[in-house]
Amino acid sequence: MDMFPILRERAHQPAGTLSGGEQEMLAIARALMARPRLCIFDEPSLGLAPRIVAEVGETIARIKAMGKTILLVEQNSSMALRLADRACLFEAGEIVLSGSGEELQAHPEVARAYLGH
Repeated sequence: MDMFPILRERAHQPAGTLSGGEQEMLAIARALMARPRLCIFDEPSLGLAPRIVAEVGETIARIKAMGKTILLVEQNSSMALRLADRACLFEAGEIVLSGSGEELQAHPEVARAYLGH
């Protein structure tokens, strides 16, 4: 509840009636209750409003700062590379590039094709 104060306000509301962002927060909170060493996130920003995407990214950064290992599968390249210690770029199921998040952000082809630079 400390990580997602909005969920405290919605505690008596059925999960199916929460917004998409609130449902994503609930899923993350439920997973963290098990105190995992590894957290796997599969497209956590999919279908969310930009403001909520930023909140989810900040939440993943906080979880990482707690010492959790994060495996993030995400098409939002900007968010993913900002969070990544290590990153792999897949095309047609094959790894075509890997390195640190910073290295991939600075890579000219990645910047052009995925980051809009």
